[in-house]
Amino acid sequence: MVEEKLTPLMEQYFRIKKDYPDKILFFRMGDFYEMFGDDAEEAAPILQIALTSRAHGKSARLPLAGIPYHAMDKYLARLIEAGKKVVICEQTENPKLAKGLVKREVVEIVTPGTFTPAGDNGYRPNYLATAVVDGDTCALSYMELSTGEFYVESIKSEDLIDRLRTISPSEVVLPESDDSLQSRVKLYLPEVSLSRLEDWKFDYDTAHQKLLDLFGVDNLEGFGISNGFSGVGAAGAVLYYLEENKLIELKHIRGLKIPRDDSRMFLDQATIENLELFSSASGKSLYSILNRTRTAMGARFLARALQAPLQDLASLKTRQDNLQLLVDDRRLLEIIAEHLKVISDLERIAGRLGRFRAGPRDLTALAVSLKSTLDLIENADELPGCETMLDDDDLRATAEIAGLIETALVDDPPATITDGHLIRSGYDFSLDELKASISSSQKWIAELQAIEKERTGIPSLKVGFNKVFGYYIEVSRSYVDTVPEEYVRKQTLVSAERYITDELKQKEELILSAEEKINSREEMLFLELREKLSEKIELLQKTADYISETDFYHALAQASLSGNYIRPELNDSDRIEIKNGRHPVIEQILPSGKFVPNDTMVDTRKSQIHLITGPNMAGKSTYLRQVGQLVLMAQVGAFIPAESAEIGLVDRIFTRVGATDKITLGQSTFLVEMNESANILNNCTGKSLILLDEIGRGTSTYDGLSIAWAVAEFLHETERRQARTLFATHYHELTRLSERFKRIKNFQVAVKEWQDQIIFIRKIIPGGCDDSYGIFVARLAGVPREVTERARVVLKQLEKGVFFDKADKTENREAESLFDHKYGGQVETWQKVIEKLQKADPNQTTPLEALNLLVKLKQMLEDNFD
Repeated sequence: MVEEKLTPLMEQYFRIKKDYPDKILFFRMGDFYEMFGDDAEEAAPILQIALTSRAHGKSARLPLAGIPYHAMDKYLARLIEAGKKVVICEQTENPKLAKGLVKREVVEIVTPGTFTPAGDNGYRPNYLATAVVDGDTCALSYMELSTGEFYVESIKSEDLIDRLRTISPSEVVLPESDDSLQSRVKLYLPEVSLSRLEDWKFDYDTAHQKLLDLFGVDNLEGFGISNGFSGVGAAGAVLYYLEENKLIELKHIRGLKIPRDDSRMFLDQATIENLELFSSASGKSLYSILNRTRTAMGARFLARALQAPLQDLASLKTRQDNLQLLVDDRRLLEIIAEHLKVISDLERIAGRLGRFRAGPRDLTALAVSLKSTLDLIENADELPGCETMLDDDDLRATAEIAGLIETALVDDPPATITDGHLIRSGYDFSLDELKASISSSQKWIAELQAIEKERTGIPSLKVGFNKVFGYYIEVSRSYVDTVPEEYVRKQTLVSAERYITDELKQKEELILSAEEKINSREEMLFLELREKLSEKIELLQKTADYISETDFYHALAQASLSGNYIRPELNDSDRIEIKNGRHPVIEQILPSGKFVPNDTMVDTRKSQIHLITGPNMAGKSTYLRQVGQLVLMAQVGAFIPAESAEIGLVDRIFTRVGATDKITLGQSTFLVEMNESANILNNCTGKSLILLDEIGRGTSTYDGLSIAWAVAEFLHETERRQARTLFATHYHELTRLSERFKRIKNFQVAVKEWQDQIIFIRKIIPGGCDDSYGIFVARLAGVPREVTERARVVLKQLEKGVFFDKADKTENREAESLFDHKYGGQVETWQKVIEKLQKADPNQTTPLEALNLLVKLKQMLEDNFD
C-alpha cells in the first residue's frame, strides 16, 4: 500500500536505498545531490544545510536536503570526518534524451579509507588498512588510494594494535566472523572506522590471484614477496573491498611494497609522539621546523623520511652530498624553489587518472607541472642525484604529454567536462566545423540588442539568455506599450517583460542544437585524451618521485641555512659525540640567542649510560628529546643544529617519557610506564639509543627506585642489550651506580642558588645532584606558602631519617590542627625576624650590636624549626 503512493522518482530512490541501509545516499537530480528521509535528517546538521521536505505521494511529505553537485567534495569531507559512509548515485543517461524517468546507478561508495578529495590534503596519508589474524601471526596491508601506495607485511598478532597506531589508518577492514578482533581494534582505536568483509576474501589463494590479476604478473617475487608470504591475504582483501565500493579502475597502483627492511629504522608510535616529530603541546614539531617544501609531494616525502630514517651509511652519505650541493649553491637553490612552487601534486593527479576521475583542471595543472619540471632540469647546471632520475627518453615523453595537453585544452578550462568550452580551436576538425556553423548566428544575436534599440527607440531594451528560458528580449514595464507587434511575450517579471521573435527563435534552436553537439563532441575528445594520458601513469609517477625527492633536499637546505646547521660525521661506530647541540624546535620558539646548547658524548665502551639528575623544569626532558631529534635528523640525511657532531648510526630510538594513563583500557600510569619499559628492554640492541625520562615514579618510592636501579643494571650488564642510554631521574640514590659499574656516568643539570632562589642554568655537566628543588618549583606554581614551608620542615626531618609517629604527639598537639600548630608558629617567627631586620639600621649599628642581633635571630629560628 505504501509503495503505491510513491511517485516514480521516489520508487527509484527507495529501490536503490534499500541496498545501502547503513549509508547516506547522494541521489543525483540535475545540478544537485539530494538526500531524503533519515539520510537528510542525519546529514543536514553535519553539513550545516537546510532541512526541507518533498511530497512523495498524494499526501505524505519526506524530509529533504541537497547540495550542489560541483561542491560534492567539500560536503563529502564533512560527512567522512564525522565517520559516515556515502553512496554516490549518478544519472547515467542524458536527461534531455531520456524517455520517462532518468536512469540512475550507484557509481561509488565513499568510506573514510577510500575518500580522495580533489584538492591537496597535506602530508598525512589517508590509509585504508586490512588485517587478518592466524594464531600468533597477523597479515596486515594498507593502501593510500589517492597516490597508489600499497603495503603488505606479516607481523606478530600481539603487535597489531601498536602497528596500526603507527600507520594511523582512517579505516580498518576485518573478517566479518572475527568478532574478537573487531572488539579489540574498537577498544584500542575507537577513532578508527571499522568495516567487515567476507572471510573468503582474506584467503591466501584467492587474494594471491587477485593481486596477480591487478599487476598482470605470474608471481609476486618481483615485488620482493615470496610464495606463501602470509601478508598476501590482507593485501588481496584491500582490492576486494575497493571493488565492493565500485572502485575497479586502479591503473595507478603499480606495485606492492614491504614497508620494513634492514635499510630503514623502525620508529614505534611512542617514539614518534615523545620526540614530537609531528605534533607537540607548543604547536611546533620537528616536521614543521624542517618543512620548507614547495609541493605536497615533497611534504609527504619528508614525513616518510622522518618516520623511517635510514640505517645504510652509503645512502646517508649520498643524501648528505646532495644536501651539501644545495647549501653551497644558493643560486641553484633559488632556481629549484622558483620552479617547484608552480608544480601541482603529480602523485594525486596520476591517481585520479588511474581511476578515470581526473578533470580538465587536473590536466592543465599536469601540463604546467611537467613544463616546469623540464625547465628546472634544463636551467639548473647541477641538481641533486635522486634515487629516481629522468633519462632522455623520459624527458622527451614528458614534453610530449605537456604538449598534447596544451594543444587539446584551453588555458583556463571549466571544473567539469559537462560545462563545455574545454577544447582548443584547431585540435579537432569536426569540432571546429560545429563551432563555425553557429558563429554567424551568435554574431547576429550579439548585434541584435543594438539593432533593436535603434529600430524600436526603447533605450532600456536588452538581449539575454538563461538555461531555463533560452534567449529573450527584455523591455522594462514603462516601454511595454511601444514594443513591435512581432514580439511574442515569453516571460513576465516584476519590473519587465521578456519577448521572443520568430527569427530569434530560429537562431536559438540552431545554436542550442549545435551547442549540444559541441558539448557532446568536447566530452568525447576529453575522455579520449584522458584515456591516452592514463597509459603514461608510470612516467608521471616516476616524475613525481623525482620532484618529491628534489623538494625534500630543497626543504632541508632551506632549514639548514636559516638555522645555521652543520653536516654531522656519520659512521658505524658506537659513539655519539655532539658539541654544543641545540634543540631544533625549542630554539625556534625562544628569542634569538636564549637557547643554551649542550654537549653529548656517549658510547658503549666507556660512557654507555648517563644518569642525569637535577631540578624539575631545569631542562632534562628537553635535553633528552634534543639528542633523540638530532640523531634522527642525522639519519634522515639532514644537517643538524650543533657546532660539530660525530654520530655512530643507531638501529632504533626508544623513548620512555612523561606520565600518562589509559583509563579506558584499564591501564594506570604506572602500567603504561612499565609496558613502555618492557618494550624497550625486550627489543633494544647494542646499536640502539634509549632515552628514559623517569622510571618507577608511578609507584611507591622504594618500588620505583628498585625498578629504576634494576633497569640500569640490566642495560649495563646484559649482553646484546648494552645500548647507548640517557637516563633522567629524580632518584638521587641511582648516582651510586657509577661507583659499581664502570660505564655508568653521572651528569646533572646545573643550577645556581642565590638569595633563597634557584636559577636554571640549563647546562648538562658531570656529577650527580642531590636535590630536585621540588619545593621551590611548587612555590613557583603558586602552591600556598604555608604548604611549601611545612614541606621544608618535613623534608628536613625525612633527610635526617626522622619520621613522625604517634609517640611524638602530645595530648595538646592532637587537639590542635596540624596547620594551626606548625604553620602558624613558623609564619609568626618569620614575621618577627623580618620585622627586626627592617628596624635595624646598618649605618647606626656597631659591629658588636650587629653580631648580637645575628645570634638572636639565629636562636629564634632554631627554637622554632629544630
